[in-house]
Amino acid sequence: MIRRTQIIGGLVFSMACAISSVGYANERKPFTWLHEVKFGILHHDTGGLWSGFSRESGVDFNLEAIFSPHVNILGGSIRPAFGGSANTAGDTSKLYTDIRWQYEHTSGIFFGIGVGGAVHNGKLHLEQNDRKALGSRVLFHIPIEIGYRLGAKSSLSVYFDHVSNAFLADENEGMDTLGGRFGYRF
Repeated sequence: MIRRTQIIGGLVFSMACAISSVGYANERKPFTWLHEVKFGILHHDTGGLWSGFSRESGVDFNLEAIFSPHVNILGGSIRPAFGGSANTAGDTSKLYTDIRWQYEHTSGIFFGIGVGGAVHNGKLHLEQNDRKALGSRVLFHIPIEIGYRLGAKSSLSVYFDHVSNAFLADENEGMDTLGGRFGYRF
């Protein structure tokens, strides 16, 4: 079972790898393989959205890396992303990887949507009324984000994500998070 400390450790390790790579990359653009890093504070298990109801509590700290390799399609770019959310109340935390499409308008407004997979440390079956029954250790991850680019390097956004097993397991309560993020582009 994945513990909250393992999720936080994975996030810290990922950020340490990104920071330590500065000396190995191009001096003019130190993070050539890293497109953007996003930090967020999210409401955990938000009710009334895709999943419909809430059982868990707390705030999630979110960290995500969006990588440079990309494919331009439909006016936007598709890029790989890796991230995680650690819950402050000891409820479900997760690590995820996605393929993310993002469109950026010249006004600075951007919109992103993706699909990927997540692993979590939550409950699989209904054991407690204050914990979601997610049915499977590996879930689908669907993020949606809309924001505004403050300048060439920074942005603010509203971020939503949904995880569920898409009814591939008997129990599938699903979970939604909603909050704000700050992005820094390299």
